[in-house]
Amino acid sequence: MSRCRLAGSTVMVLDTQGWQYLHGKPSSTGTFKQQPQDFIVREQLGYAPSGEGEHIYVWLEKTNLNTAFVAEQLAKFCQIPLRNVTYAGRKDKLAVTEQWFGLHIPGNSEPDWQSFALEGARVLSSQRHTKKLRTGVLKGNAFDIRLRDVTLAEDFAERLANVTAHGVPNYFAEQRFGVKQTPDDTWQVGGNLALAEKMLAGETIRNRNKRSMAISALRSWVFNTVVSARVQASLAHQPLPGDAIQLSGSNSFFICDQVDEVLLKRLQERDILLTAPMLGKGELASKDQAFAWESAQLNGFEPARALLSELGLRQERRALLTTPQDLTWKVNGDDLELQFSLPSGCYATSVLREIIRY
Repeated sequence: MSRCRLAGSTVMVLDTQGWQYLHGKPSSTGTFKQQPQDFIVREQLGYAPSGEGEHIYVWLEKTNLNTAFVAEQLAKFCQIPLRNVTYAGRKDKLAVTEQWFGLHIPGNSEPDWQSFALEGARVLSSQRHTKKLRTGVLKGNAFDIRLRDVTLAEDFAERLANVTAHGVPNYFAEQRFGVKQTPDDTWQVGGNLALAEKMLAGETIRNRNKRSMAISALRSWVFNTVVSARVQASLAHQPLPGDAIQLSGSNSFFICDQVDEVLLKRLQERDILLTAPMLGKGELASKDQAFAWESAQLNGFEPARALLSELGLRQERRALLTTPQDLTWKVNGDDLELQFSLPSGCYATSVLREIIRY
């Protein structure tokens, strides 16, 4: 938990532990990330590189390595500016991840990837493409997760069925906020929200990367708080007149004029998704009853709203819930093995949170 001083000496509590569960707090327990191989992530690009062009797409496996650090090492190895190395998304450091890096290298020369020596990393394949690899272009991510020393409650199978059928809150997870687990099994708010506090108190964060992480943490915290309030109000699956409804697989949305059988059926089939606000400049995108409800949840957040607006961020929407696809599980001795996929930008730990206390 972190306390943030706002305008007029108001104190706002940036609490990352109080967000509501959609299916109730789980009783099953286990240990997560005892070793990197317990969390395996594979990016799903959604399209195949063409085989020609001035951009080289590198499919790379990394273990216990930060995405940005690997990008720096690729730039040095290829002797190109760091700005010429891109990736679709940052991946967990404490994990085994397979992800794409894009390198802008015009011409026909191809680096000798067998000579790329970075402990914990290896290039699996490479292929040229005509377009730059941009942030967020991923279709999704596939996860292989092992939880150790598990104790499964009697309702575990039923809980998994509910998660598959009804989804989970699409919360931003601990790594977005810099939250760390301490040896005495408590959670400590780390750098990102602490930096957001300083920005709200008027302090300038000069390091561009740290500033960006602080802004993302603050914006994500507000989103999670609104989602939690909607879950608590039993409105996670219930549309309100004026809701901003997202088209599945797209960032496009439309405003719900009225709640009817057609809309409810499309929501049930996940063709469309309810959303919550990602704050920026201007008014909320929602209208009517939904606008009034969201505005009420944001009462007291004026300094955070003002800061995000001043920074020039656009008002955006993010799906309220997410649903794991192709979820399978099995018990192997004292371990629980889970496999599932999620759309880009969704967190596996937000799924685990509804399944087991880890």
